[in-house]
Amino acid sequence: MRSESEHIDHNVGAAQAMFHADKLPFHRKLTYGFTDMAGNLLYTLVGSYMLYFFTNVFGLNVGTAGALLLLGRFIDALGAPVMGVLVDHTHSKYGKNRPWFLWMALPFTVSIWLLFTTPALSGTMKVVYAGTMYIVAELAYTALSTPITSVLPNLSANSNERTSANSIRMVLGNVGNFFAVTFVMPLAALLGDGNDQRGWSLAVGLYAIIAFIIIIIAFMDMREKNIGDEKIITIHESIKATKKNWPWVLIVSANLLLWIAYSARNAALPYYFQYNLNDKGLISVFNGVSIIQIVGMASVPFVVKYLHKWGTTILMLAMTMVGQVWIGFAGDNVTLGLIGWCLACIGSGSAMTMFFSMVGDTVDFGEWKTGIRANGFLTAMGASFCIQMGSGIGSFIAARILSTFGFTAAKSIQSSSSLSAINFTFIWVPVIIYAFSALCMVFYRKWEKHEPVVNEELAERRASETSATAD
Repeated sequence: MRSESEHIDHNVGAAQAMFHADKLPFHRKLTYGFTDMAGNLLYTLVGSYMLYFFTNVFGLNVGTAGALLLLGRFIDALGAPVMGVLVDHTHSKYGKNRPWFLWMALPFTVSIWLLFTTPALSGTMKVVYAGTMYIVAELAYTALSTPITSVLPNLSANSNERTSANSIRMVLGNVGNFFAVTFVMPLAALLGDGNDQRGWSLAVGLYAIIAFIIIIIAFMDMREKNIGDEKIITIHESIKATKKNWPWVLIVSANLLLWIAYSARNAALPYYFQYNLNDKGLISVFNGVSIIQIVGMASVPFVVKYLHKWGTTILMLAMTMVGQVWIGFAGDNVTLGLIGWCLACIGSGSAMTMFFSMVGDTVDFGEWKTGIRANGFLTAMGASFCIQMGSGIGSFIAARILSTFGFTAAKSIQSSSSLSAINFTFIWVPVIIYAFSALCMVFYRKWEKHEPVVNEELAERRASETSATAD
């Protein structure tokens, strides 16, 4: 008979072997990516065109639009941790996260369509409709996006498999982003036949139907392995899981800063090309070229092998800043501007990939530190909260700067101060904020070096628990 120590050592070895052998089939990585592809097919319209739609199509002034974006994002950001707790409390035959894709497919797609639909309203009622639908659509997206990230630790115990699955997810998410931001304006113009409001409603409605189908396909193929303790996590325990979870704090801070910078840039982009470069057609061209960021996203697992996660993230953020500065010096030279834009897109897209992957690792750290595995809460704060709050703050910063320097959507030609404000918001504001995000990752290096210890000790704990249960 084996001694108790031999029995535990055997289980530890078995647990570690299982960790390394826990492979995800490629088709499941693919359908996991479908979740983000569907989400981005609609939600990137909000991030890239919401301020523009509210001012140039819906008919709100830039100050009102900016205030609505900040208020809506703030409310929805508060919903992110609530959604995380709901995920942690979910128990169904499909798992904790998977059922939310089924439940939210229709509410999410319909609410985004209604957001880009302009009813025959005026005055206060028009503002109320815009604000209400914006909040509803954002909450629906939070309910969909939270399980997209929180399901990742439950798909595999192997962090390398998670990184691979997350990279595929980000690549496919970028495919959704490409079709959304590249073709929505030409499609709206075609379907509207001179009526922008009708065109946007029909174009987004078509996207909504496609997104709904993709989400259902993802739901049908996904499987959760329910790694770790499956007991219901209380709100108090969820908050406790953040205690001294310094890698989580750093990831949340860095990701929040990234989304502030990214959203400020995207909010200013349509104005930059329409007014500063006097070519509205470049909006779709540059947004379409952003598909190149899949090059960086797909290469992330390979770069991580050499530079580790913290080094890879800093490299990608640095590339983003170089690209932004390049665009600034390119001026009205579109060819040079495109080169800089490619660098910026590859960098920002890859950095997002890293943050979504690393927030899953902080779940392991929280379990190691506190004994609580709060997938939903930690990943909701590290992903959905950062997206919502960062996008709101970024869009508000853009709107505030433009409003302060006299931007008016009704004017076909803007003042020199307004043009300078657009240029500063599109080029230089993101550079400054990205730098602070990179600084957070310098401090993250220490915690990444500690991951092998976390993984080994968690394997030992689970092996001991398995042994105790068997006895």
